[in-house]
Amino acid sequence: MIPSFVLALALAAGQKPPASAAATPPPGMCLDPDAAAAGPATPAEARRFVARVNGELKRLGVRHETASWIQQTYLTMDTERAAAWATEEMEAFLSQAAKDAMRFEGVKGVDQETAHALHLLRIASPLPAPGDPAKRAQLAALAARLEATYGKGKWCGKDGKGPCRDLEELSETMRKSRSWDELLDAWVGWHTISTGMRDDYAKLVALSNAGAREIGFRDVGELWRSGYDMSPAELERETDRLWAQVKPLYDDLHCYVRGKLQERYGKERVPDGRPIPAHLLGDMWAQQWGNVYQEVAPGPASVTLDVEAAMKAKGYDPVKMVKLAEGFFTSLGLDPLPPTFWERSLFTKPKDREVVCHASAWDMAGDDDLRIKMCIRVNEDDLQAIHHELGHNYYMHAYRALPELFRQGANEGFHEAIGDTIALSVTPAYLKKVGILDAVPPEDRQGTVAVLLRQALDKVAFLPFGVLMDKWRWGVFSGKVPPSRYEAAWLELRRKYQGVEAPVPRTEADFDPGAKYHIASNTSYLRYFLAHIYQFQFQRALCKAAGHRGPLHTCSISGSAEAGRRLEAMMALGASRPWPEAMALLTGARQADATAIVDYFAPLARWLKEQNKGKKCGW
Repeated sequence: MIPSFVLALALAAGQKPPASAAATPPPGMCLDPDAAAAGPATPAEARRFVARVNGELKRLGVRHETASWIQQTYLTMDTERAAAWATEEMEAFLSQAAKDAMRFEGVKGVDQETAHALHLLRIASPLPAPGDPAKRAQLAALAARLEATYGKGKWCGKDGKGPCRDLEELSETMRKSRSWDELLDAWVGWHTISTGMRDDYAKLVALSNAGAREIGFRDVGELWRSGYDMSPAELERETDRLWAQVKPLYDDLHCYVRGKLQERYGKERVPDGRPIPAHLLGDMWAQQWGNVYQEVAPGPASVTLDVEAAMKAKGYDPVKMVKLAEGFFTSLGLDPLPPTFWERSLFTKPKDREVVCHASAWDMAGDDDLRIKMCIRVNEDDLQAIHHELGHNYYMHAYRALPELFRQGANEGFHEAIGDTIALSVTPAYLKKVGILDAVPPEDRQGTVAVLLRQALDKVAFLPFGVLMDKWRWGVFSGKVPPSRYEAAWLELRRKYQGVEAPVPRTEADFDPGAKYHIASNTSYLRYFLAHIYQFQFQRALCKAAGHRGPLHTCSISGSAEAGRRLEAMMALGASRPWPEAMALLTGARQADATAIVDYFAPLARWLKEQNKGKKCGW
């Protein structure tokens, strides 16, 4: 996650300010002084306006990032209140600035850079606040309460007498246990933390929709879909096109995994032609299935893929894991992380206070004060997550000289894709090279299938979840999904796209969407689906630049200065140009192309079809 001035508003979406704060317009409000002048707006006025906005965003961004960092690393009532004031100040500024920017719509002669900046300003806030101070304060309070409820959530057993377990502990159960009852208890337990969120969430939707309408959008969903250099309708069609390219691969993976789960739990619990019960897939949201790899592995080659055991045997700790990830980026010719990164980041969960453990990358002030916040555990998933978060940091470092409005990814999916692209190069051969693994699967068919299946359980299994999250919210924001159908619509989408269902009956008294961080924090999610498409397209281009020969899944760009040069050139553009230009700079193509992921997993796809012969696939 990226708590820049844009995305931090979703990650730390403000806490309830005192009445006095809501009653007075915050300092730094962007009131366009040229607006009072006689005559129509001019290109010169537009340029001056953008320059003023960039300057004010720099000042407010430092305040907001600092308050948000403190709040997320010291969860108390006081830090929540301080974060609220900073968030409301930023939201008020963005709300007014976005309205002021509408004055320049249709002005002839505005240069491309200024026009692009004005568009980015209109869509800058993922939670657009109404102009009315009281409603703006109410929105901040609701956002704060939703995220705080999530961050402090614990399951203390059916009788409430404990022991109490937080998400990290419950996730460990999901990761390690294969007991139906233990998994069911963990799944049901975590999903109780969100039951009280529904009313707050419905109010947040209404208020943020009001803010979106004030800046010219029908609803927040339309605003989110306007950040991709195409119309909202075109983006929906593009999402469906990309999903159609990868759905056959997902369907075959689903069929194979369901068959393996049937062997363990029985067909009466995991029947043919039905969705898979959500608690059996090793992840609280069934969004990534890598934790059940040993249950579905094709053969003994899986033994060499126990990266967690190897890391622990080699004495890896959180800092050593981060150092390893940094080394990958520097091997491409990129700069080392600044000394302050190591002094100011949070790598482990403190024992003396509550923190938001959800991994995130930070650029505190635009002056290379880079950090990550993460409760790192020594396992393969967290090693991958560290590469992902450092990808955000290196992207931030690359565009650090740009004006504030351009200090973000070419689109939201780009930022999420960079670290994952790097992680694709953390191949078994690379892990052997750096000394973690002593042996790797043989490069025969069985070894190839073992490696690709392990990756597909995370990368391919994630794709439908990446689609349905925002499909649900687009319906909620548009009103097509009213509060009375929040749960029903969520379950329908999970069945339709994932072929996954709740393991126990659900009603509208439940609010399962809120048990996912990105719903509670109001963070758009399509970026993750697109990132899972882009990363393979990026990897294919970077491997070509590195001179790789052979199957795409065997490529590691580690040590390639040419791959690093091309990557850094693309990242340095930030959001200064429409994303197709950034895509073309790295890949030579101006359109997203899911054939790269299909090519990457082609050997696995053939094997899955063989394994699924005679099975009743689908749901």
